[in-house]
Amino acid sequence: MKKIIVLLLCLPMFAGAQSLIGGKNILRWNIGSVAMRNYHFTYERSLTKHFSASLSYRTMAKGSLPFQDKLADVIDSKNINFGNFQIGGTAWTLEGRVYVGLGRMKGFYLAPYLRFANFDISAPVKYTYTSTTAPTAGQTFSKEANFSGKIKSTSPGLLLGWQFQIATKIVLDLQIIGGHYGKGSGDLNFASALSNDEVTALNNSINDIKNNSGPYKITGSANNAGALIRADGPWFGIRSNIGIGVRF
Repeated sequence: MKKIIVLLLCLPMFAGAQSLIGGKNILRWNIGSVAMRNYHFTYERSLTKHFSASLSYRTMAKGSLPFQDKLADVIDSKNINFGNFQIGGTAWTLEGRVYVGLGRMKGFYLAPYLRFANFDISAPVKYTYTSTTAPTAGQTFSKEANFSGKIKSTSPGLLLGWQFQIATKIVLDLQIIGGHYGKGSGDLNFASALSNDEVTALNNSINDIKNNSGPYKITGSANNAGALIRADGPWFGIRSNIGIGVRF
């Protein structure tokens, strides 16, 4: 009888705890992204016991290219200075999660998603020429043309992960592994007055990049007012992260 009375007295406490834990909204910050200059925030909303939808925003400050050796393996041209390559940008991600566990927005999940990204790129292209005009005739010069512009991409993907409830209002999201594959395209411009010798040399460098661009379609040319490079091809990425969020 005493046990029944104690249980009855504790029921209001259990009900209050469930109302805190059972919120249908999560606001989450991917703390693992900070190491890559990324600030990534997500709003997730439970729609049913096993399904949720979310919208994420990511911003990356412009800086050196991560994993530049990997891109150098794909675009095998010595005329791109990958060491001074700069990239930044933003992305929006629409994601649906299917939770296979017993709790709402808890446990193992599969998450198909669609990412829309906009990248701000600066790509230095090297070129060397020997002047044919006075007063520098016969002298050899090595320069870089700093191309800049935007690349936009749309990429569907799939993420596998596990979300834990670690406190009454705190969740931990382990985004174990995921990836996306889609298409990206954009224009990179270089504006500068160029001599005829420079135009010839820069066109040679652009043609070398075209011929060694792997799966990417590169077009472009230089003239006395500068140069344009147009890029089109596959866009892919790997996802793995740790997020911490507030449930309400």
